[in-house]
Amino acid sequence: MSHFTPSRQLQETDGGTEPDGDGAGREGVDGGEKADGFKGVREAEGTSEEAAEAEGVDGRGEAEGGKQPAETEEPEGTGESEEPTDSGEAGKSLTASEADAEEVTEDAETVSASATPTASTPATSPSPARAGWFGRRRKYPRVARGVTVGTTVLAAALVLFTLLVPNRLEKLTFGSFLRIPAEGILLAGLLLAVPPRSRRIFAVAAGAFLGLLTVLKFVDMGFYSVLVRPFDLVLDWILLDDAAEFVRESFGRTGEVLAIVAVLVLLVAVLVLTTLAVLRLTNLMVRHRPVAARTTLILGTAWITCVTLGVQFTNVPVASKINADYVNKRVEQVRAGLRDGRVFQKQAAVDAFAATPPDQLLTGLRGKDVLFTFIESYGRVAIDDPAMAPEIDAVLKEGTASLDTAGFQSRSAWLKAPVTGAGSWLAHSTFLSGLWIKNQQRYRSLTTSDRATLTSYFQKTGAWRTVGIVPGVRRAWPEGKFFGLDHIYDSEHLGYQGPYFSWTPVPDQFSMEAFERLEHGKENRDPIMAEIILASSHNPWSPIARMIDWDDLGDGSVFDQIKKEGTDPKEVWQDPEKVRTEYRRAIEYSITSVTEWLERYGDDNTVLVFLGDHQPVPTVTAGNTSKDVPITIVARDQKVLDKISDWSWTPGLKPASDAPTWGMDKFRDRFMTAYGPQTG
Repeated sequence: MSHFTPSRQLQETDGGTEPDGDGAGREGVDGGEKADGFKGVREAEGTSEEAAEAEGVDGRGEAEGGKQPAETEEPEGTGESEEPTDSGEAGKSLTASEADAEEVTEDAETVSASATPTASTPATSPSPARAGWFGRRRKYPRVARGVTVGTTVLAAALVLFTLLVPNRLEKLTFGSFLRIPAEGILLAGLLLAVPPRSRRIFAVAAGAFLGLLTVLKFVDMGFYSVLVRPFDLVLDWILLDDAAEFVRESFGRTGEVLAIVAVLVLLVAVLVLTTLAVLRLTNLMVRHRPVAARTTLILGTAWITCVTLGVQFTNVPVASKINADYVNKRVEQVRAGLRDGRVFQKQAAVDAFAATPPDQLLTGLRGKDVLFTFIESYGRVAIDDPAMAPEIDAVLKEGTASLDTAGFQSRSAWLKAPVTGAGSWLAHSTFLSGLWIKNQQRYRSLTTSDRATLTSYFQKTGAWRTVGIVPGVRRAWPEGKFFGLDHIYDSEHLGYQGPYFSWTPVPDQFSMEAFERLEHGKENRDPIMAEIILASSHNPWSPIARMIDWDDLGDGSVFDQIKKEGTDPKEVWQDPEKVRTEYRRAIEYSITSVTEWLERYGDDNTVLVFLGDHQPVPTVTAGNTSKDVPITIVARDQKVLDKISDWSWTPGLKPASDAPTWGMDKFRDRFMTAYGPQTG
């Protein structure tokens, strides 16, 4: 039909319909689209099926054989001019918004909802929820339009975020999002080219893949913040359980549950939202295919131009292919992880002391009590950082002077650890095995092998009783047998009845006193080789125990009040400077616990080796990428230190900045060579 049928605009009221408040008439279009974007007002002469076919729907929901009335109530507020449409524009759509019209699914329920049934033309009513939604859209078209546009903008922003977000917090800058992602251009081109039947499946797969990449980047952010490396898809899954345990011990069971719930909610939300966002943008591009195709071509040309000219913004290349590079690195990481097992097996098979008879091992230390003591997170930053150096230097100088007075001498240097931020057991096993244990796969391979460690070689000689003081262990530790320890004292067997200090189950001073009470102080005993792991300097360094009179330690109950006087980790971790301060104080406490114990209980047959296991987390290191940790050997017997005179280590408890730096895996063989003959 080419002519217009006049129709008075009616306004919906509680009791029926009334004319618009201004009484002005409006003209509609027979067979045209509704002013609010709904298609479905038919010509009076046509059947519902004919009208539906013209508009691309099947006519479901209409009365069988029924016809639309010629005059139809038009919803209030179309968003268009109130002036009648010129008759020369017959047949044109009177949509209030193309965006609203495109948003509507043209099915029979929409057609039914947009028509006004009469007694002679019964209609199938839509569901209450659907009718309520579309009713609100018709009643508030501008709000509906705003929601539609806003949702589309948010979808575009989310997809752009997933394409450009880096995997490290320090790279999360404003400039990193002002780039052209090559992957986005390629994805848009593929979505436009894929056949209609496959397009939706491809869009869902693409959205889910982007979501998974984004989740992995978030995990990387956490790993870089603690371990200064990305998450290993092959080897690091076990660390998630350790992370949950750390949160529980530091912030309680409630904190652990909340953290796990938050992570799961974030995971699901990212996957669902990215998938829906890609679907929404796909539908938009298909409806505006010419515009989408031109835009994709223009962006592709711009990307190539920026690559060619090397265009940058805030030192960040405008042309981005971050996800392609990221996936490529991940694939290579997986391949390297799978190869690493074979490489490690070859390395572990070589042991310079495997054929040495037990009576020739460690002969230079026979009759001595040898203590290998690890101080958690005691890294080079504690000595070199200007904000901590004065206080740490004072503690080390005081310790050196006190030990000198007691007749002890000391030598210090640096070791390079295989990890930083966390992963103490990897550093401990590297130090003791003489192998570079940089991941969990290597650790498992080591502890299930017959490789001898520094501690197990002491056991092999039969000249020492080997014990472990491991207050950080709170459950079964079968690896203790591998490390050659005759007896292990964990947190439940040190006699401590005091409180935990966040993650730390037993304060260092009490651990050292327990070692004296349980092993070192016994009469008529054999020489002892002890592995002692001190945990007071373990993250989160709040609250911290303080030194008290050794005679007042008792069963540890005295620490209840000391803990109450300490800081709250939740408050401390809101300020990086407070974290650094508490870290420094924790290191001071651990060093003092060791040196005072040696001064109080050491004798001519005591040899103490104490070292850090790894650097602390980046919050403390503040950009320092070094993996160096201090190591010190202390003895009263001059012959012990003479055997390492060619090591060129620094006298005292503080290593010089230019003191030798060895890989932590090199210490075992050099130590055993210095104190015993080596045979092939």
